[in-house]
Amino acid sequence: MSEVQVVGAKVDGTEHILTPEALEFLAGLHDNFAARRDELLQARVQKREQAKRTGRLDFLPETKEIRESEWQVAEAPAALRDRRVEITGPTDRKMTINALNSGAKVWLADFEDANTPHWANVIGGQVNLHDAIRGTITLDSNGKHYELRKDAPLATIVVRPRGWHLDERNLTFGGRKGVGALVDFGLYFFHNVRALLAADKGPYFYLPKMESHLEARLWNDAFTWAEKELGIPHGTIRATVLIETIPAAFEMEEILYELREHASGLNAGRWDYLFSIIKYFRDAGEKFVLPDRNSVTMTAPFMRAYTELLVRTCHKRGAFAIGGMAAFIPSKDPEVNENASKKVHADKSREANDGFDGSWVAHPGMVGLCREEFDKVLGDKPNQLDRKREDVNVTADDLLNVAATEGAATAAGLRGAVDVGVRYIASWLGGNGAAGIHNLMEDAATAEISRSQVWQWVQNGITLDNGEKVTRDLVKTVLDEVRKELDGEIPNDLLAPAVELFEEVALAEQYVDFLTLSAYERIS
Repeated sequence: MSEVQVVGAKVDGTEHILTPEALEFLAGLHDNFAARRDELLQARVQKREQAKRTGRLDFLPETKEIRESEWQVAEAPAALRDRRVEITGPTDRKMTINALNSGAKVWLADFEDANTPHWANVIGGQVNLHDAIRGTITLDSNGKHYELRKDAPLATIVVRPRGWHLDERNLTFGGRKGVGALVDFGLYFFHNVRALLAADKGPYFYLPKMESHLEARLWNDAFTWAEKELGIPHGTIRATVLIETIPAAFEMEEILYELREHASGLNAGRWDYLFSIIKYFRDAGEKFVLPDRNSVTMTAPFMRAYTELLVRTCHKRGAFAIGGMAAFIPSKDPEVNENASKKVHADKSREANDGFDGSWVAHPGMVGLCREEFDKVLGDKPNQLDRKREDVNVTADDLLNVAATEGAATAAGLRGAVDVGVRYIASWLGGNGAAGIHNLMEDAATAEISRSQVWQWVQNGITLDNGEKVTRDLVKTVLDEVRKELDGEIPNDLLAPAVELFEEVALAEQYVDFLTLSAYERIS
């Protein structure tokens, strides 16, 4: 077995989480699966090159039999049969308590986009989940006491580990950096599986950023190994996959098939999906150029095709379809609240009536609103698995019909992308991956779509609504103006590197696949 070294400094909770037994378990995961992960990351590059040559994607001919044959995912455990409201957020101690108390059915406990992978956050998140599962978590902060409520059910924990592309440099296995996904999954499963089972719950996961069914197969194999290693019944682990990349949208059924004994459902997001489209078709010219990001709603034709296909695919296979994020944070301004609530009501009503089984919110104050819309459709039923959506017929052209999107590239949109991108990166570098910006809870996906859109507009020489052409010089001018506006609001030790990083990834000659990889090099 590979030698394990803890390279990171000792932080609170290290001795409880990085026990010799846990490290041995992680070493086994890495010995069995890290090399395959590396191969699959290389396969992503090759597949992207193929898309560059052809300018399109299509459903896989070699897996046609899977799409056309009869099979179902495993029946859901009781704790996951009603998912009408899910709240998302990082695993800091306050969020852990508030999310579990929120009244949501599920809490997506996030080690990925809503979390800066500072070593203290990685370990601290595991400590908080450990304590929460055992009912011992409390917090005293700023004169307030936080503890788990006893008068109502708590949300079911579903953990989102990091994506396959992210390393964990504070742990090495045989001299190589750890795989962030295996570290997050392995530590949570090792420490908590038996306590979860004793509470009639289980080790449940959200799997992000996958690009193929082969990546789902790797997860399934890791789950099977972990269950066997600890003597846990096969199929105890359940996973919901985020379909947030354009290649994964063409392999939804195959992804569910690979995970069928561990699968729970699929999720449809927005910002990461748009970011993926820009990344994948960055060489394809203006037919894949997006207007202002806020004008690309879930009702755009290509987004509508994606969500309709997801619901049909899930219900055809007995899996849950989970909708996107309501990122609004309640404001002290009644008018702001009223306008935002109307939009959220409309969005959640659309999802519920389209057949989704649940949806996401980012703030406890939005749980009731989301539940209200799903209650109207679900009533006393826990889900809508009986709605097969056989009326849906989505083609490859439908998924790729970006050109039909209404909207324009505007000067306000450019400025907004730069402003939000810089604000978020500064927050991320400071250790907070879930940032409240302009009454919205933003995560890394926001920064990715913001800088990707700027990059796309520059590369294609897009003309804005005011007649200006988007050039490197124009972006630098806007970036300088934004920096001056934020000076004093954001400490310079965070603002300066945030501006530098945004410029680096938005104006690079060669597109940078993930800004978080560059950002990770700037934190401890």
